[in-house]
Amino acid sequence: MIDFASLEVWFVTGSQHLYGPETLKKVEEHSTAIARAFAAASQIAVKIVLKPVMTSSESIHQLCLDANNAKSCIGLITWMHTFSPARMWIAGLRSLDKPMLHLHTQFNEQLPWSTIDMDFMNLNQSAHGDREFGFIGARMRLKRKVVVGFWQDTTVHAELGAWIRAACAWHDAQHLRVARFGDNMRNVAVTEGNKVNAAIKLGYSVNGYGVGDLAARVQQVPDAEVERLTAEYDAAYTVAESLRPNGPRRQSMRDAARIELGLRAFLEETGSHAFTDTFEDLHGLKQLPGIAVQRLMAEGYGFGAEGDWKTAALVRAVKVMSHGLEGGASFMEDYTYHLTNGGQTLGAHMLEVCPSIAEGRPSAEVHPLSIGGREDPVRLVFTAAPGNAVNASIVDMGNRFRLIVNQVNLIRPEHPLPKLPVARAVWVPEPCLKVSATAWILAGGAHHTALSRALTAEHLEDFAEIAGMELLLIDHETKVGDFVKELRWNDMYYHLAHGL
Repeated sequence: MIDFASLEVWFVTGSQHLYGPETLKKVEEHSTAIARAFAAASQIAVKIVLKPVMTSSESIHQLCLDANNAKSCIGLITWMHTFSPARMWIAGLRSLDKPMLHLHTQFNEQLPWSTIDMDFMNLNQSAHGDREFGFIGARMRLKRKVVVGFWQDTTVHAELGAWIRAACAWHDAQHLRVARFGDNMRNVAVTEGNKVNAAIKLGYSVNGYGVGDLAARVQQVPDAEVERLTAEYDAAYTVAESLRPNGPRRQSMRDAARIELGLRAFLEETGSHAFTDTFEDLHGLKQLPGIAVQRLMAEGYGFGAEGDWKTAALVRAVKVMSHGLEGGASFMEDYTYHLTNGGQTLGAHMLEVCPSIAEGRPSAEVHPLSIGGREDPVRLVFTAAPGNAVNASIVDMGNRFRLIVNQVNLIRPEHPLPKLPVARAVWVPEPCLKVSATAWILAGGAHHTALSRALTAEHLEDFAEIAGMELLLIDHETKVGDFVKELRWNDMYYHLAHGL
């Protein structure tokens, strides 16, 4: 359900007519070579489309208008091979509403010391051509990423690739529909927010549906489809004995499969790629969706528990950014702590953790759920695989959305967890639990998060820049005193920015 095949980034080179046709011909040749190299780079996940060399205000303006209207274009990579007077970029950049990355490179990696002449200098002058372009970006206060380095370097490809994945997530958000079954959990503040402001600032819409409407769709699922899906469960997971064919709880498995099929159909019919539910509103459902949510997340749907539509949209964005990468991503919750050895976090939720982060084969089990007032739900139980990850939370600060990112190190639990009947992850947050939790709380970070083993902080930083969101990073360099200052400076900036 996530497909990058139809998406493309336009590679745009700037120059001018001052240097004559031969120089412009070389500029075009060099641009073609760079675009082909980017298209072949493994880190770059979408098609790179080379555009003609831009030499006039009119052509630049039209290019930007074309980019805005091209459904497949998710952003522009710009590069000034020669000097390209920036005044001729103003009209185009003023109208551009697609993300932009400014690449500062040059075609040659080394100077030809013994043969260098003024023809070479006039052709290869990105060193000041890109500074001219950089000025107009700064003067116009444009949101953009700047990547510096030789175009053949894998580090440059990686930076481009991270930005492109962020641009894909932004492109997806512009037509994302979040289905909200039921309302917010009573009296919970952090999972709420301004849905109208989210639509204005971030693009996606949050649409409420009655749980009864979902229940009606669940009841329409044919029995044959239920049997087919339960057989798929049998093949895909280690199924608890009570849930196996002829087991005493087999009907719970059928009920869970029926909920998945009905939920999937409802989401497809409404065009929703993210959703929320709440255990306080399960009208007409036999059990709280567990395995259904887990499997839908594994396919790329965003999810937020207890009506948390912001986290549902963030999980979807993380899923889009990590498409095709190893490691997985999931809805997560900071649940409880292990306060020895520097501190660890045990992350989990009642049911809804995505199996894409699992180590080994998940087991399908049924256990009591002490809240919700429904039958025991079926869920996948597993422990997340170890490795580096990012854990991110989005909160509504009233005048802006804030994205908080913590770099964490997933570890295997020190001891077995035989009585914990849910999927879980154990991690050591950077720089340590004491500092990370202090910074997280000072920033107002939520207990619900999006956890990804596939992404780095750079992906989320790029997404926040494209989206115009405040970003706060908690990593191995974080110091509480400096973090507090950053919070205060950011408050001042965003208050002033609204008046500029």
